Amino acid sequence: MAKATREAYGEALKKLAGCNPNVVVLDADLSGSTKTAEFRKVCPERFFNVGIAEQDLIGTAAGMAIAGKIPFASSFAMFAAGRAFEIIRNTVAYPKLNVKIAATHAGLTVGEDGASHQAIEDISLMRSIPNMTVINPADSIEAEQAVLKAAEYVGPVYIRLGRMAVDNVYDESYKFEWGKGVELRKGADVTIIATGIMVQESLKASETLSEEGISVRVINIHTIKPIDKDIIIKAAKETKAIVTAEEHSVIGGLGSAVLEVLSDVYPVPVKRIGVQDTFGESGKPKELLEKYCLTEKYIADACRKAI
Repeated sequence: MAKATREAYGEALKKLAGCNPNVVVLDADLSGSTKTAEFRKVCPERFFNVGIAEQDLIGTAAGMAIAGKIPFASSFAMFAAGRAFEIIRNTVAYPKLNVKIAATHAGLTVGEDGASHQAIEDISLMRSIPNMTVINPADSIEAEQAVLKAAEYVGPVYIRLGRMAVDNVYDESYKFEWGKGVELRKGADVTIIATGIMVQESLKASETLSEEGISVRVINIHTIKPIDKDIIIKAAKETKAIVTAEEHSVIGGLGSAVLEVLSDVYPVPVKRIGVQDTFGESGKPKELLEKYCLTEKYIADACRKAI
């Protein structure tokens, strides 16, 4: 069943409410959309709505972390990563406080809200900050497990979540491993390294290419920072060509991170699928993915070119 990763976030918070008394949840007046309202229903005394004031959201979360709490602070990715950037950098990451920033409505698939709300720069912003861990789950199962793991990890974490319902890549047997990429399909001719909802499109592309006799490895990188260098270098050495896929700008995101790894160790041809240095626009999510070339057919074509 298709489910948005933000929905899984709400469900994970409900579990944390019952098992970890130090978890507190903060929101910037968007709890119905970010799904933090699920936590408020079961644990209202540990839920705080700071209003439409994202800088205060992060600053308050930092204060609670100093007091020994484990705050999860949420807003739309555009506001959490963008408007509150300086507070995240100086008040959370610099002192390495135990704050979790769970940002929903990331990427083009915000849809009709348009360019002003489509955060396609947030991975770039967050991974550039020292001490910050950056997680971008592929589906609801991975998202829920990532949130639960984030509560155990001591330090700043940015979790990128989506608005649109997506099919699950994993089943309930899946075990999320912090900082470890996941090889979803073996292949010898080319590797697709994907993150977030582009994992599903990459798997579809690999099926199309297999019908042409092209053997495609597919890797899910859910932890953008620290990135799993070993799985990337191994793929480069064994398949000799890489395609990256992300619902994010090609500047500073997953593609850039992969290139940084390979340029230092084992350079191979790399093609990057992502938003090509432009703003988004208002439209239906699936139509936007097609217009901005973020679907399986464009990934498959990039693989052919990379080979």
